Amino acid sequence: MKKDKLKDKEDILEEEIEKETEEEVEEAGKEEELSNRVKELEAEIEELKENDLRYRAETENYRKRLLKDKENAVKFANESLVKDLLDPIDNFSRALEAANKSEDYKALKDGIEMVESQLLSILKNNWGLEAIDAKDKPFDPEVMEAYAVQEKEGLEEETVLSVFQTGYKLHGKVIRSAKVMVGKPKKS
Repeated sequence: MKKDKLKDKEDILEEEIEKETEEEVEEAGKEEELSNRVKELEAEIEELKENDLRYRAETENYRKRLLKDKENAVKFANESLVKDLLDPIDNFSRALEAANKSEDYKALKDGIEMVESQLLSILKNNWGLEAIDAKDKPFDPEVMEAYAVQEKEGLEEETVLSVFQTGYKLHGKVIRSAKVMVGKPKKS
């Protein structure tokens, strides 16, 4: 009977050892699984850090490129205007050269009038600049600035008698008011 009891104890011990071994094996598998998962997550974190760094660098490069493009746009915004003005400038140079060679003032005057006409035509047709026609027109404070006022008979309303400086509109917006002398109806 002692043998049987001893045998039963041995079996119980064997079962406990077997159970503990199974648990240890199972626990070791879980540890290995957790260790693999930690490595996966660390690799994923590293990849995300690299992506974030790359994204920041790309964003910074894009910002720098936009700033450079903006600077160039401002720097060369008037390039077409300047190109359009080169021909009239050349014509002014030719007129001055001709004036130095000849004393024909009428020809010089005609040349300068032609260049002025060319210049105004380019600015009107290509750039939307138009002169404010003020002479003999009713005074309009929206587009004119009175530099002098004179009473005059025969006027029914305030009228521009002379223009000291031509005013201009750019695409309909006044960029310089016409500076004028205004005739005021004489009070009787």
